[in-house]
Amino acid sequence: MNFEFKSLSLTAAAKSPSDHLIVLISDQFQAGKDPISLLFEKALKAKDFSSKAGKTLHAYALSGVSASKLSLVGIGEGRAADVKIGLAGVVASMKAAGTTKSTLVFAGLTSRQSVQAAVMAMADGTYAYATTLSKPNPRKLTQVTLGVQNVNAELKSAFTAATAMAQGIEFAKEWANRPANHATPTLLGKAAQSLAKSQKITCDILGPKDVAKLGMGSFMSVAQGSAEPLRFIVLKYQGAPKTEAPIVLVGKGITFDTGGISIKPASEMDEMKFDMGGAASVLGVFKSLSVLQPKVNVVGLIPSCENMPDGMAVKPGDVVTSMSGQTIEILNTDAEGRLILCDALTYAERFKPKAVIDIATLTGACVIALGAIRSGMFATEDGLASALSQAGEEAMDLCWRMPLDEDYAESLKSNFADVANVGGRAGGAITAAKFLHRFAKKYPWAHLDIAGTAWKGGAAKGSTGRPVGLLLHYLLSQQVSPSSKTAAQKIGK
Repeated sequence: MNFEFKSLSLTAAAKSPSDHLIVLISDQFQAGKDPISLLFEKALKAKDFSSKAGKTLHAYALSGVSASKLSLVGIGEGRAADVKIGLAGVVASMKAAGTTKSTLVFAGLTSRQSVQAAVMAMADGTYAYATTLSKPNPRKLTQVTLGVQNVNAELKSAFTAATAMAQGIEFAKEWANRPANHATPTLLGKAAQSLAKSQKITCDILGPKDVAKLGMGSFMSVAQGSAEPLRFIVLKYQGAPKTEAPIVLVGKGITFDTGGISIKPASEMDEMKFDMGGAASVLGVFKSLSVLQPKVNVVGLIPSCENMPDGMAVKPGDVVTSMSGQTIEILNTDAEGRLILCDALTYAERFKPKAVIDIATLTGACVIALGAIRSGMFATEDGLASALSQAGEEAMDLCWRMPLDEDYAESLKSNFADVANVGGRAGGAITAAKFLHRFAKKYPWAHLDIAGTAWKGGAAKGSTGRPVGLLLHYLLSQQVSPSSKTAAQKIGK
C-alpha cells in the first residue's frame, strides 16, 4: 500500500480524486464555506453527527465532492486514541467494500501522534493474510493520501516513521501468521537474509554445528526432539559509527511449540505457531530500519527451533549446560523459550552492548497478569525501563513494568543443577524473568513478555505485530546526535 502525505484544505480535499474521502473532525474544527463544512453544519444542527470520537456520517455523490463516498468521522480531542477509535469502523467498511483509493484529511490542526495513529489505522484495518490461501483475497486498498492543513517538518517526520513502522509490523505479521510448516527455522533464516539486501544490514545464519561449537547446550536441548534443524540468526544494522555500541534485540523463535515431553493440551495448540512472535518482531524492526535508516547501531539475535516430543527429545529432569557454563535442570520441557534465550543472552555479551532487550511469548502467567492490553516489561535499570515505557506510549504499543526482586529467584533453586528452568505457579512471569536475569548481568537488560499481546485468538485470530512499534520508537529515541546525550547516558539515568 502506498501512502502520500500533503497539505490539503477541505476545499482541495473535496476535489481530490479518490473512491472514498474520509474527513477527521475534532472538537476544535471551525467550519468554512466548502461543501464538506456545509454538510457538517447541517448534520450537526440536525443532531445526526457530532465530533465525538467514533461518530460517523456517510454521504454519497455529494455535490462538489469528487469522491463517490464521503465519510465524516468524529475524533473528539484529536488524540491518537480518538483517531484510532474514529477510524476503526470506517476502515473495516472500506476493506469489505474493496476500496482501492482513499483520501484521509484532518479538518483542523493535528499532531505527530494523530498522524501516526491515522497511518496505523489504515494499514492495520486493511491488512489481509494471503500466503497459504488457494484463493487469496489480498488487500484492495493500494493508495492512501493523507492530508493536513500544513505539512511541516515535525508532521513529515511522524508520517515517515509511521509508514516505516507499518511496513515492519506487516512483515512481523506475515511471518507470525504463517503455519509452522511454512515458517520453519530454515525459512525464518531466509526471511532474515532477505532483509540483508539493504545496504546497512548484514545477516549470518548459524546451524547446529556452529551452535555446538559455541557451547549452546541449553538451546540445543530444545531443538534435539525435532527433525527440523535449528538456526541461530544474527542480524546487524549499522546506522551510526562503528565506535557506537549497539542495542541488541533478542527474539524468541520457537516456530512451533508442542510443549515437548511436557506436552500441551490439544485445544488451541495450533496457536503455538505464534510462539515465534518475538523473533517476528525483531524481523519487523529490521524491516523498518531498512526503510528509515536511523543513526543507531542494532544487532538482532534470533535463536530458532521447534519444540517437539520425539524419542530424542529432552526429558523432565535432564540437566544441560548453557553457553555461560551454568547448568540447568529442565523440570518442564514446556518452559523452553527461556532455554533458548539464555544462550542468546550470553552470546550478546560479545557486542559490548549499550542495552539488550529480549522479546518473547514467554509465559501464560503474564497473560493472566496483564491480559492483551500491555506487554510485561522487566528491566534492570530505571532509565531503560522509562525509555521503553515512553516508547510504548508514543507507539500506542503499551507495556507495564514488573518487579525483579531477588527473592523471586528462590523458587528456581535445584538440588541437581545451578538453576531449575521453572519455579512454582505463583509469580510465573516474574520467575521466568529471574531465570533470564541470571544470564544478563553484564549489560543493561530488559525483557518483554508478549504472550498476551503478540496475537489474537477466536474469530480475529492472527498476529498483532507487537511490539514492533514500541521497539522502533525506542530505537529512534536512542539515535546518535552530536547535540544530545548518548543512548548510554540516557539509559544510565
